[in-house]
Amino acid sequence: MGYTKDQLLARLKELQIDFLCYDHPPVLTVEAQAKEVGHLGGALSKNLLLKDKKQRFYVVSALADTNVDLKVLSQRLGLGKGGLRMAPEEALQELLQVPLGCVTPFALINDSASCVSLLLDQGFKASPSCYFHPLTNEVTISLNASSLDKFLVSIGRQPSYVDLEANPVVGKDNPPDLADLVPSGVTTPSDTIANTVTSAPTEKVVEKDVLPAKKSVNHPASGDAKSRAVLPKKVDKVQRSIDPLAEATDIEKLVKEILNKTSTALLTEVTKELNDTQIRPSVVDVASRRVSSDLEHMIMSLKNAAYTQGFHAGLQTTLRPNLSSQK
Repeated sequence: MGYTKDQLLARLKELQIDFLCYDHPPVLTVEAQAKEVGHLGGALSKNLLLKDKKQRFYVVSALADTNVDLKVLSQRLGLGKGGLRMAPEEALQELLQVPLGCVTPFALINDSASCVSLLLDQGFKASPSCYFHPLTNEVTISLNASSLDKFLVSIGRQPSYVDLEANPVVGKDNPPDLADLVPSGVTTPSDTIANTVTSAPTEKVVEKDVLPAKKSVNHPASGDAKSRAVLPKKVDKVQRSIDPLAEATDIEKLVKEILNKTSTALLTEVTKELNDTQIRPSVVDVASRRVSSDLEHMIMSLKNAAYTQGFHAGLQTTLRPNLSSQK
């Protein structure tokens, strides 16, 4: 059982940390939170739970208007261009022990999050007050960076502030500047998180799993009629093994499709207007990199909101017959 909001606030009081507390309806996005507390003048934050290919997890806490390019951040951590992606929803419960929309540095108070790395936006230091959810999205608390540091130190964390919009050169003579922030161990409390599919499986992986010992498949060029007859069955199994739900909810794939369609249309229109066929697609690539992480965050928020609303709708549908039978 993880910490509750009341236990966290009690801990802050014990540490003599000054903070203000604002109650409001549940919010799942920064935009929704801004409608409730944005007029108070503090710095709103967006908080991402990410994972790398080795099942190591990261909480990235940034100012709401900071552009976080996951490809650049992956390189700066020494993980390669595609090393980071949004963590599955199961990790919220398994690691941070918070519901959807409640990722913040405060969730690291739970022992289950001991190996999760934290990257803080250096912009927090320049803000008189910063807003975070205290383990629930029905409340927002306001405190300054020094108070946040005091809390993090009390749970054994050394705050690491990073310029999340920097894009330093990484190469042979320029080692990754954030490599020290990569967790030393694999943060996988259960097989559920480790085996969660976050994107559609590739055909190569499925072939290996479906037909590991078919000689006729391994040597289709031998000219044997039996071998040729097996191939269509193998392809059919590959197609059926792809989970359409996982494919349809693959945020990274959706963002790429949106950017591809948008950039193609934009490039076509700009070329027409300027009558210049020498415009390089690299311009669009740069623009795509700048907005991809924000798009992923927005779509994840939409997905979380749809998930939550669907859950409540299903719950009401289940309860309604029971309530009617009791009358």
